[in-house]
Amino acid sequence: MATFRITIRVKPGSSQARVGGSYGDTGALLVSVHAQPVDGGANSAVIAAVASALGVHKADVELAGGHTSRTKILAIETNDADSLQLRLEELLKL
Repeated sequence: MATFRITIRVKPGSSQARVGGSYGDTGALLVSVHAQPVDGGANSAVIAAVASALGVHKADVELAGGHTSRTKILAIETNDADSLQLRLEELLKL
């Protein structure tokens, strides 16, 4: 099993959840969620949105850094590293 670490940039309070695009020069994956950043609600929504977009279980996605920041680091466990990498590249190009 491989672990991927990806940097994301969160936009809380969005009208709908969306995963795709990159943030500025950092190359962070953009993640928009409807939840507000109150009591970890946005963090839970981010994990669910990213897991769905990458086709992995929520249990395989962990918030590794940036708990109170808009820029976060996620650790993703996978058995199929190649397909996860391809999907991530596709999402960054949106």
